[in-house]
Amino acid sequence: MANVVVVGAQWGDEGKGKVVDIYTEFADDVVRYQGGNNAGHTLVVGDEKVVLHLIPSGILHAGKRCIIGNGVVLDPEVFIREITNLKASGKFQDDSCLLVSESLHLIMPYHKRIDIAREAKSGDNKIGTTGRGIGPTYEDKIGRRGIRLMDLLDREQFARKLKENLAEKNFILEKLLGEKPFTFEEIFDEFNRYAEILKKYCADTTLVLHNDIKAGKKILFEGAQGTLLDVDHGTYPFVTSSSTCAGGACTGSGASPRDIHEIIGISKAYVTRVGSGPFPTELSDATGEKMRQIGQEFGATTGRPRRCGWFDAVVVRFAVRVNGLTGIALTKLDVLSDFDTIKICTGYLLNGEKVQEVPANLDKFDKCQPVYEEMPGWRSDIRGVKNFADLPEKARNYVKRLEQLVGCPMVIVSVGPRRDETIILRNPFTG
Repeated sequence: MANVVVVGAQWGDEGKGKVVDIYTEFADDVVRYQGGNNAGHTLVVGDEKVVLHLIPSGILHAGKRCIIGNGVVLDPEVFIREITNLKASGKFQDDSCLLVSESLHLIMPYHKRIDIAREAKSGDNKIGTTGRGIGPTYEDKIGRRGIRLMDLLDREQFARKLKENLAEKNFILEKLLGEKPFTFEEIFDEFNRYAEILKKYCADTTLVLHNDIKAGKKILFEGAQGTLLDVDHGTYPFVTSSSTCAGGACTGSGASPRDIHEIIGISKAYVTRVGSGPFPTELSDATGEKMRQIGQEFGATTGRPRRCGWFDAVVVRFAVRVNGLTGIALTKLDVLSDFDTIKICTGYLLNGEKVQEVPANLDKFDKCQPVYEEMPGWRSDIRGVKNFADLPEKARNYVKRLEQLVGCPMVIVSVGPRRDETIILRNPFTG
């Protein structure tokens, strides 16, 4: 038996969807444990690209149980549209394969309107949110004002909570943000229609998960975003609103920490970031643009161009430490095949002093200058390579050097976007 957590080891967008898709073959259950539809997993299946925002990418595999845990915040409209699209393409026909936690919190229309209005008023202090209402929903969850799926399925309970919330949210929208308020009826009627669809997927998923683990089934826990966007450990306030680190897999699903056996961090062979915040190795030049175009670095959810830079070993070392990573899946190595020289950030200079850790103080982190080590590029196409030993020597040397610098072994090296463009060095499900 092996239960595996997959987390992002950088600022998100590391290619978790592909890795989860590969590992799903060996798992019985795939569990999404945090975030909302501000995350997007892009998978290439044959010649078709599939983008999922809420439903675990395990849904593309027949016979696998997919669970959306209590730590997720769910927009019913987006969820239903995702189901509709999957069914229309013939990829999801058995409703029993998908369960949604009765305890997860719902993204309401006022959350999205507040999110967008706040960001518009922030000027130069924008966080760079997706405007999907994720943050305001987590605020209500922590403030004990949230509406959960179980509330929606109880018509009287839902009506009471909605009225209470609208009294506050409409005041904020009108008086503070200058936005149009909502009427009770428009939300109540819309969400009762959603309830008729959602009820077939609703379950006590913590109990289901407990029973499956007890029965010896293999569980794959799927995170969204990345370590440096964790609300506690990331570059606060330029973070997401949930626990993206491995600990979030337990709080966001109901699994015990004793039930986790492997934690795999996903890292690009370079690094990207969406939104505002510190980014020491960012390349705001032709090299960064070249990296963006070759890697197709545009957000799966928003389409926004991602900020690109050289691999930052300090950041990934931090991810190894706070997650307890047992392995790293290195993605998009092929993107670097067209560079004569490749740089690796091995540390920072802060006010003339060498720094080997990510500063918790945002102002200090923003002032950090990367210290680079250079390695020669391999200048050859590696997308057809099936074995690590068959990679160009310079490519192998680059991967081995990253292992040394971050202090964690590579378990996957991805040399292209497709499933079959993957070198598996060790499978955490089989040892």
